[in-house]
Amino acid sequence: MKSQPKMAVFASGNGSNFQAIANAAKRGELEAEIVLLVCDKPGAPVTEKARAAGIPVLELSPKSFENKADYETEILLALQQHGAEWLILAGYMRLIGPVLLDAYPTRIINLHPSLLPKFPGKDAIERAYESGEQETGITIHYVDEGMDTGPIIDQMTVVIPESLEQLKESIHKAEHAFFPAVLQHVLKIQTEVNQS
Repeated sequence: MKSQPKMAVFASGNGSNFQAIANAAKRGELEAEIVLLVCDKPGAPVTEKARAAGIPVLELSPKSFENKADYETEILLALQQHGAEWLILAGYMRLIGPVLLDAYPTRIINLHPSLLPKFPGKDAIERAYESGEQETGITIHYVDEGMDTGPIIDQMTVVIPESLEQLKESIHKAEHAFFPAVLQHVLKIQTEVNQS
């Protein structure tokens, strides 16, 4: 049996997208192995989801470190120990710094709840809702040093409904199906390139 790409998932909160990725991997729809969850908010609900799935958890508070480089160096050591080849940001609320960017060039992928370049950064769903626009969506992109500025891999449009709660629900539902499918596509292409 050929070995599957190994990914570390980074998340900060509830972990619904982490769960969607883990479920897709378990069903064989995403041919990848999640080798580590990295969480910057110790005790966040996502950590329980990972443990329930038997996935190792690294919980680190950035405040415990002198600077971002020290924090990311600690993460990098854990990533290397677990053999992580891809970093998947699923609701991770921090900018990735040079330590990880240099270690994983073009192998860090983020999910963002808007049609970038519109509404980068925080509160993207709320800002799209208040903008008066007819539609928003989700973007999956490679990560660079900017705030949601890396090359776009794929996007999906979501019509803005009556209420903000409905919009949040629509966005999350779209994310849970779209993100694992796009990751599978990217990993499959990368595997084919490596084999050719």
